[in-house]
Amino acid sequence: WRRKIAFAITAIKGVGRGYAHVVLRKADIDLTKRAGELTEDEVERVITIMRNPRQYKIPDWFLNRQKDVKDGKYSQVLANGLDNKLREDLERLKKIRAHRGLRHFWGLRVRGQHTKTT
Repeated sequence: WRRKIAFAITAIKGVGRGYAHVVLRKADIDLTKRAGELTEDEVERVITIMRNPRQYKIPDWFLNRQKDVKDGKYSQVLANGLDNKLREDLERLKKIRAHRGLRHFWGLRVRGQHTKTT
């Protein structure tokens, strides 16, 4: 309740500081407000902009789900949806026996780090 609104909404999984600022600017909300000071309609505005950012002219490169493998859409995935998408991606990689998927399956480093010594 005491934090500034821009940092308070970063507590939502899938919302970073940059995305929070852009959403609040589009919703015309004063960035100096604290989290508990928002009115109900301001909260609704923030939620609707977060749910469908492309309708509010937030650029594609700002979103955290670009060119989705299944439907090719751009979207901002939040909270539980983010966990589900990540799990689906890893399952797909494992299913097609991709190198990345196998490394995930074996519990090894995926991004090219050295694994011999710490």
